[in-house]
Amino acid sequence: MAQTKVGLVGVTGYTGMELMRLLQNHDHFELVRVTSRAEAGKKLSEIYPFMQGMDNGELPITEPDADDLAQACDLVFLAVPHRTAMEIAAVLLEKGLKVVDLSADFRLRSKDEYEHWYACEHTQCELLSQAVYGLPELYAESITQAQLIANPGCYPTSAILGLYPALNEDFILKSGIVVDSKSGSTGAGRKASVGTLFCEVSDNFKAYGLTTHRHTPEIEQELSVIAQDDITVSFNTHLLPINRGILSTIYTTLSKDMTLDDVHAIYEEAYRLHPWVRVLPTGKLPETKHVRGTMFCDIGLVIDKRTNRLIIVSAIDNLCRGASGQALANANLMCGINMNEGLQLAPLMP
Repeated sequence: MAQTKVGLVGVTGYTGMELMRLLQNHDHFELVRVTSRAEAGKKLSEIYPFMQGMDNGELPITEPDADDLAQACDLVFLAVPHRTAMEIAAVLLEKGLKVVDLSADFRLRSKDEYEHWYACEHTQCELLSQAVYGLPELYAESITQAQLIANPGCYPTSAILGLYPALNEDFILKSGIVVDSKSGSTGAGRKASVGTLFCEVSDNFKAYGLTTHRHTPEIEQELSVIAQDDITVSFNTHLLPINRGILSTIYTTLSKDMTLDDVHAIYEEAYRLHPWVRVLPTGKLPETKHVRGTMFCDIGLVIDKRTNRLIIVSAIDNLCRGASGQALANANLMCGINMNEGLQLAPLMP
């Protein structure tokens, strides 16, 4: 199979760095363009010394130019902020390229919802119906036919995978769902800010974005599709004093008389053909260190008989499963490549 030539717009952020790590050992993708307005003219190894001596280390960083990308690439990853992504994506799609967008610009199917939560105009709303939400466990078939992928957010990935079997099999109440999520500091991006300074994050634990987090409508949108009903969740986010990882504890109420073994069997069957989702044995709960640097989503299940609650705990790596690794899995599917290519990764331990 001929190699697919890929470009990466936005190489200086954490998601861009993670994509470089993953593409370095990909057998079918050749990274031919990396862009950054701030670092144009340098080689990758000049801004990232860890790339010294690697295949892509000598790759020059260029200004983002749609005409150049269209001439050089077959597929482009957009690791840029919202608002910026929609404009670049529109040009690249018009020129016939495949696009995987890691921003939020095409995740919400409603223009009004996007503009409400992101406080800016969506100038490419005609593309919203064309974009496929890139969660492989749910939409793999559609992803293989797509030209534009809306790569899911990190928090939504952990929440949707955690809730999918329960809502799909309709054994929890659709109201009163609480998603309590904690993320490592890389989830805030690489841009310097006081809130993510070492001395602010280390030896500290805090809540943020309560009732206002922009991933809320994305979670509700996808859960509503699964449940075939309008779902509203209480989504609450916290910052952990770690670099990478998300742990979501999801509180639901059982609507049927079920044992933990019953629930566990349903979850195992739901993900039987999806090896990246690991339903842990009863009595075991996920930990972020066991998924660090991988595509795994570990799920643990507990029934609180006293309150009739099913408690679901899911853990992912926010940079790999929650962003760049998932983007690569989507690109694999779009290009007719085994979805696992370049992603058979053991956790980074310790």
